[in-house]
Amino acid sequence: MYTLALIAGGGNFPILFSQIARKKGEKILAVGIKGDTKNILKRYADGICWVDVTEFSRIFKILEDRKIKRVVMAGQVNPQHLFNKREDFDPLAKELLDNLQDKKANTIFSTIVEKLNSKGIEVLDSTTYLSNFLPQKGVLTKRHPTFGEWEDIYLGEKTARAMGILDIGQAVCVKEKCILAVEAFEGTDETIKRAAGIGGEKIVVVKMARPFQDMRFDIPVIGLRTITILAKVKAACLAIEAEKTLFLDKERAISLADKKGVCIVSI
Repeated sequence: MYTLALIAGGGNFPILFSQIARKKGEKILAVGIKGDTKNILKRYADGICWVDVTEFSRIFKILEDRKIKRVVMAGQVNPQHLFNKREDFDPLAKELLDNLQDKKANTIFSTIVEKLNSKGIEVLDSTTYLSNFLPQKGVLTKRHPTFGEWEDIYLGEKTARAMGILDIGQAVCVKEKCILAVEAFEGTDETIKRAAGIGGEKIVVVKMARPFQDMRFDIPVIGLRTITILAKVKAACLAIEAEKTLFLDKERAISLADKKGVCIVSI
């Protein structure tokens, strides 16, 4: 009998969660999103069901049939799905989308959580069992930020906080006290590339949670992929929010950052 369902998006977050949760004694049923969730997840869950992103009602049927009352949501779902043809969505998904006041991430995920709760299903924090992957305050790399980089970090933090209130995005790219790019629909990695295209090398990237972040969904996540992009564009520094940012592949990512001279700091 499954004890917990994992509604899994893309990336390595669902894989990490499944690995750790099983070690803690959970029996995991993964619900994978076709086209987003990595197929390898099936190796790390006790069972897996696949659904199309448009089949919202089927998720409830899966949980109901298996009498699962606890859920974790982890991983990215491609926001391009929002522009699928309306007739592709099942009635429950259509109802959800039609009643949204906007299509910001917080609005969408809050509505999904409310719908799950209305069916007697508890949505747990997505960082459950993962506290060791939430860095504490401090410099994580060998190199510390320079005075000028700290000034950019403080400007980026202030801007990211304001963005979080408006639920626009989580990341801001700064260079020499100039805001080069703010994250929106495209995601953090593409924002970094865009900023580097404008400002060149030595940009500073700040990624923060929303004020009053709901830890059940859409928390800030970084990992080896993001650090690889930072290294490729020869960025100077990445600042993340302490205790609210999930850091995947931490050892490998920090090793690469040290090698390439990228500073990582948790603030």
